[in-house]
Formats: sequence, C-alpha cells, structure tokens
Amino acid sequence: MKKIFILLTLLLVFISGSAQDFTVTNYTVDITIEEDGYFDVIENYDLNFEIPKHGIYRTIQTQYDLLTFEGEKEERKIRISNVKVPDYKFDVPFNFVQKLKDNMIIKIGDKDVTIVGPQHYEIQYRVHNAFLFEDSQIRFYWNIKPDGWEADFEQISFRIHVPENIPLSKENCFVYSGERGTSIPTKDFKLYYTNEGFSGTSNDSFISRSGESVTVMINLPPNSITEEKPLWPFWNQYGWVFLIGILITGFYALWRKFGRDDRVVTTTSYYPPKNMDPAMVGFLINDRDDTSDLISLIPYWGARGLIKMEEIPKKGWFGSKDTKLIKIGNLPDDSPSYEKEIFTGLFGNEQGLESSEILVSSLKDTFYTTMSSASSQLKKMAQPYYVVESKKVQTILYFGLVANAIVLTAIALFVWGPLAAVAIVLTSVLLIILNGYMIKKNDIGNRILSELKGFRQFIKVAEENKLKMLLQDDPNYFESTMGYALAFGLFEKWAKKFDALNIPPPSWYSSASTHAFTMQGFSKSFSKSMAVTQSTMISSPKSSGSSGGGSSGGGFGGGGGGSW
Repeated sequence: MKKIFILLTLLLVFISGSAQDFTVTNYTVDITIEEDGYFDVIENYDLNFEIPKHGIYRTIQTQYDLLTFEGEKEERKIRISNVKVPDYKFDVPFNFVQKLKDNMIIKIGDKDVTIVGPQHYEIQYRVHNAFLFEDSQIRFYWNIKPDGWEADFEQISFRIHVPENIPLSKENCFVYSGERGTSIPTKDFKLYYTNEGFSGTSNDSFISRSGESVTVMINLPPNSITEEKPLWPFWNQYGWVFLIGILITGFYALWRKFGRDDRVVTTTSYYPPKNMDPAMVGFLINDRDDTSDLISLIPYWGARGLIKMEEIPKKGWFGSKDTKLIKIGNLPDDSPSYEKEIFTGLFGNEQGLESSEILVSSLKDTFYTTMSSASSQLKKMAQPYYVVESKKVQTILYFGLVANAIVLTAIALFVWGPLAAVAIVLTSVLLIILNGYMIKKNDIGNRILSELKGFRQFIKVAEENKLKMLLQDDPNYFESTMGYALAFGLFEKWAKKFDALNIPPPSWYSSASTHAFTMQGFSKSFSKSMAVTQSTMISSPKSSGSSGGGSSGGGFGGGGGGSW
C-alpha cells in the first residue's frame, strides 16, 4: 500500500510539473494593412498566472521555407520593427541579431519582480515583407494565434483593417483553426464583413490549445498593396547589392574580352553540317540547351523514317486535342546519348521493328526528368567544340575572386550583417564556378558556327527559285531541314516559303483536318502540336489547394509564446 501511495504521489508531481501555469482568458488582435506593403499588429492578452511569474515572452517566426500557391519553393525572411509593450519592461533583439535568427523573441517582465493572478499585456509591432504577391491577387496570410503558445486560449477575437475600396466577403476572406494543415474553413468563429474590415469572434465553447493555431487569409486585388523593395539611397541596408553588382559587372567585362566567341565569317550554306542533328545545331548556334533543341528531334526522327506523328481530334464538347507518337524504327547504334535518352524515354527499350506508340498527354508531369537528363548530356557532348581561354587569365581571375570574396565578406558582415555576407560568398562561389566554364569555341567550333549562321540566314531569306532548284535535287529537302528550322525558332517562316511550291506535307505526320493536306494547313497544325508537345514534355507537378487555398498554421506569423 505504501508503494502505491508513493507511485501516485510521483505521478501527481509529474502531472503538476508538466501542467500549464497560465491561461489566456481573452485574446484580441487588431491588424491594419497599409498600402505601402506592411501591416501593424496590436495584440491584447488577458491572462491568469496560476503561480508567481516574471512575465511572458512572445516568439515570432521570421524565417520561412514557403511552398507558394503555384507549387514553387521560396525562402522568405520577414522583418519585425516598431515593437512596443506599454507599461512593461521588455527586451527585443537588435536588428543585427534578428538577421542571425529564425525567430524574434519579445521578452516582457522584470527579472527582479514576480506577479501572480490576472494580468493584461498589449504588444504592438510592425511586419514587413509578409504578403504573397501573385499574378491574380495579393494574399495576406497570417497566424493571428500561432501553434507554439504554451497555454490555452479561451476566447479569441480579431479585426483586420484593409485599405479603402476593397470589398470583403466570404469569397475572399478565410479563417482556419485547429492543428497545422487543417484546410477546411473553421466553423468555430462568427465572421463579419464590413466596409471597415474583416472581423471575427470565437464561439463560447471554443478553446485553442497548445499546438493549435488560428490563421486568417485575405485575397486582396492586384496592385492594392505595394511590394516593399530595396531602393537607393538605402545604402545602410542594401549597399551590399551594389558590391555584388560590381563583381558581376567586372566578371562580365572579362568574359566579353576573354570568353566570348571570336567573330566568324558567315558561310552561305543550304544544309546543316554533315552528321549533326538539330539538337546539337540548336545548342551550338547560341551556346544554350534550349528546350526547343531537344524537341526538334521529333521531326528529325520523322524525316529519317523512325516515327510517325498523328494529331488526335478532341472527343466531346469538353475534350481536348492530343498527339500520338508512333515508333516504326529504331535509332542507329551510334546515335548520341541524348537522342537515346529521349527515344527510350518515349518508347522504352524495345529493339524490334514492331510499332509502339504513346500519347503526348500521358507525358504530363512525368517526362520532365528525362528532358533534364537529356539536356545535361547534350551540353556534355557539345564540349569538344569549345576550348578553355588562356590559362593565365583564368588563374589570375580565380585568385582575384577568392581574395575579393574574403575581403568583401568581412566588410559585408560588419556593415550589413550575415545576409549580405552570405550573398557575397554565394556570388563569389558562383563566379568562381563560372570562371571554370569561361570557354570559347575552338577552330572546329568556329567552322561549324560559320556554317550554322549561313544556314540559319538562308532559312530567313531563301527565295522561291533557289528552293525549286534544291527540291529538284532533293524532293525531301523541306522534310529533312524542318527540324533544324524548328531548333532555330524559324519553323513557321521556313514552312511558309514552301506554300506555293506544290510539295506534299511530310507523310509521317497526319491530322484529322483536311487542311493539313496542304503545306499551309500542315504548318499551322504541326506548329500547334509541337507547342503542346513541348509544354507537356517539360511540365512538372504542382501542388493544389482547396477552400481558398489556405490552411491552419500556413502562411506567416508562426511562433508562439509562454511565461518565465
């Protein structure tokens, strides 16, 4: 019996030690959104200390890794200023310290004084850089009561003031409560929409416990809020941006002198370089692996009798057109790796000549990884056409960048803080990496570039008589060159030159449209199909939202508080 008594006593002590030592009986928040891109917050707490305490502390999260409503990742640092706590001693970190931390803590109270029983606290502060700017709207997304509070909140009310002439309704105002991630609008609040703002009061039975949050989201119209941006003459805050600009400008000047390709004489050419596919041609003409370079392989394969392309008409009122790619042959064994990557990604590893087919729509949000891999391989295989510029210049520039990084980072850390120092370090590292790729075309690359410029110029200005002569020598001239015109971004212009020459469209492309049997109709149909194919093959999955797109605990205003 004595052992049981001891165990019960220990259990009660444990429960007592882990219990909350204060309760917020009433909590009100008043927020005023300003057109200039910030908002002012006034928080009022009526609470009861059950045991003697010095006061409370309020934690506000300032560093966020966001997933935007378009599904993109974004790092965001908000700033808190103008902190006031009337009638109480309080401590807040300096601006420099705030830059170092992911949270800002407002500590309220006197270490030499303890208090107990009912208390009232008012906390005022201003929030910067905490709006989400989108194409169609601007989102105010704030946790008026974050989930990190170590206390229960028995009554919560809020009022959000917005700039004039902004209509508020249940269509653009949402409140979420409960555990983090709750995306269904709350029924725990009575909500009011007036010309003065958006407000709400919790129901009588409502209690928000530790680990739960209350979040408000308002979708404001475009241009109603000005996005805060660093502008001259705020050197004391953003001078490091100019240092980065000087670094980049200096590097660019050296690149123009030591990294840019030599001038080459354009050689008139009616054909692309021998044994070079349009993807490589598209890369070498501008030193970039554009998406259109890899897409141009589709008509290239069609002209070589490896695939067919079929436009699928839409079905029903709400259907949409699609495109079918049909394999009728295999790539040669000596094909470049990037060709094999895409061809295998489309049709698999089948080695027989039997047909296999795929709908372009089935590639949506999945094929982008194959395109990315092929793009990297294309860039790698293009390197033999380039040569690294003078090793002496590259070595001197390397040591200069390292020395600049050390000196400027120290200056930035002392004057502007850690964000500036990190930015300069990252910029210097990036330029050091780019210095390793400060290359220019070698003699072979320049010869190829001369031919490519001539071929591209011919595609732009070719006359009908010359095209007739080329077609007499090679009836498939248009079909064999259209992939290269696509890589140059000149396909429609190139196809238009053949409208009056009475040549049939490529046999490997078919469409339900009767107009596709003419060159003009084929050009329009093929261009649309390729545009959809390109956007589909590079599309990546994005997150979706519901109930206004928000959730409890989402957006800014994370943090919480407790007693000390």
